[in-house]
Amino acid sequence: MNVKRWIPAFAGMTGTLAMLVATPLLLVAPAQAGAQEYPNKPIKLVVPFTPAGGTDVLSRSIAQSIMNNNPKWNIIIENKPGAGGNIGLDFAAKAPPDGYTIAMGQTANLAVNPTLYGKLPFDPVKDFEPIALVSSQPLILVVSQSSPYKTLKEFVDGAKANPGKLNMASSGNGTIGHIGGELFQRRAGIKMAHVPYKGAGPAVADLLGGSVDCFFGNTQAVGGLVTGGKLRPIATTSPKRLSNFPDVPTVAELGYPGFEAATWSGLVAPAGTPKAIIDKLNAEANRALGNPEMKAKLAEDGSTPLGGTAKDFAEFIKTENVKWGTAVREAGIKLD
Repeated sequence: MNVKRWIPAFAGMTGTLAMLVATPLLLVAPAQAGAQEYPNKPIKLVVPFTPAGGTDVLSRSIAQSIMNNNPKWNIIIENKPGAGGNIGLDFAAKAPPDGYTIAMGQTANLAVNPTLYGKLPFDPVKDFEPIALVSSQPLILVVSQSSPYKTLKEFVDGAKANPGKLNMASSGNGTIGHIGGELFQRRAGIKMAHVPYKGAGPAVADLLGGSVDCFFGNTQAVGGLVTGGKLRPIATTSPKRLSNFPDVPTVAELGYPGFEAATWSGLVAPAGTPKAIIDKLNAEANRALGNPEMKAKLAEDGSTPLGGTAKDFAEFIKTENVKWGTAVREAGIKLD
C-alpha cells in the first residue's frame, strides 16, 4: 500500500480524526517488515525427549536441513524431556508467540496424552499453531543380542511362561512405544512390567546393558543399532515389511492380522504466532523435506517424509486425537 498518496487527504481533518485514520495504515508497514525480516535471531527448537532418541535425531536433521537452505538462519535444539513429552510441549505452549520458540510434537503429546492423562497443562489443539508434519515411523520390537528370544513366538511363549516378569522399556508414558506395547500385550494375551524412561536414549542404553528385556522403539531410535548388529529385531509394527529391513517380519504377518502402530512428528508453535511466520516456517520445512540428503536420512531410518500445509496438519491432529483416544480407552490405560 502506498501510504504517501493518502497523506494529503488528512490535511482538512482534525488532529484526532486524522490520527484515527492514519494509525492502521502506519501499522501495516512495520507488521509486514517484521515478517519479512524473520528470523533476525536464533530460533529455539524444543525437543520434548532426551538427546540421541528418535525425536531428537529427527529434530536435528530437519533443523540442519533448513539451515543448509538458509545460511543466515540459526536453529538451536533445546531438550526438555519428561512426562511423555508433556514437559517440553508445555514449555513451548507458554513461550512468546513470536516464532522464536517452536517445538517438535509427536503422536504421544499431541494425540495420545489428552486421553491418557486426566489433565494436561496444555491443549494440543487450542495452545499451538501447527507448522508442518515432518515424518512418520513404524516401531520395531527389539531385544538385546544376549536375549534368548529370536522370534516373536519365542518371545510370546517366554512372556506367558513368566507373567509380569519381563520388563518392557518405553520412551515414556503415553508414547506410541508404550501404547503399542500395551495393545500388543492384550492381543497376545501376555503381561509385562512397563518401565518408562525420559526418551529412547536411556531406554536403549538399559536394553543394551540387560536391565530391561525389550523395547518397542521407532526406526530412528533403533534402526542403526539393528543394522549394526547390537540389537536383535523381532518384528515391526508396520503394515508391510520395511524396505531397509526386509528380513524382519511384521507383527501382523506373525499371527496378529491388522496390528499396526506408527508414530509421527510435526513442528508446532505457540498459539498466536503470526500467520506470516507460520507460513514462512511451513515453506522452509517442506523445502527441507525435499532435500535429497534429508530424504536419504529419513529412508535410512525407515521413516516416511510427510510435509503439507499448516492447515493439513491442524486437521490431522484433530483426527489423530479421535483415533488414539479410542485406542487408549479400549486398552483401558489411564495415567494421573
